[in-house]
Amino acid sequence: MTDSEFMDLSERVLAGVEASCDRINDDTQADIDNQRTGGMITLVFANRSQIVINLQKPLHEIWLAAKCGGFHYQFDGKQWMDTKGQGEFFESLSRYASEQSGVALAFSAPSF
Repeated sequence: MTDSEFMDLSERVLAGVEASCDRINDDTQADIDNQRTGGMITLVFANRSQIVINLQKPLHEIWLAAKCGGFHYQFDGKQWMDTKGQGEFFESLSRYASEQSGVALAFSAPSF
């Protein structure tokens, strides 16, 4: 994968996270504050816990830091998968965000 391809695919992920936050805030009482700075998004929940998602361009990875730990995701041609076999990015984000917020949350993947 070239740097340009990585940036295109990973930007879709960040846009998907932002769109999911907007949808969740419109449809639920979750109240997620999402702040984007360049290739990083910080999700802040009502209880003040955070999840940080950032792009690692040199490694062609997306990193996710949650209360339960840090995770690295690489694109497998179809979706972003954890490098240690812990699952797909958006499924994992949904699980970690639900755990941290105390509300069942579902983040959606854009089309790749």
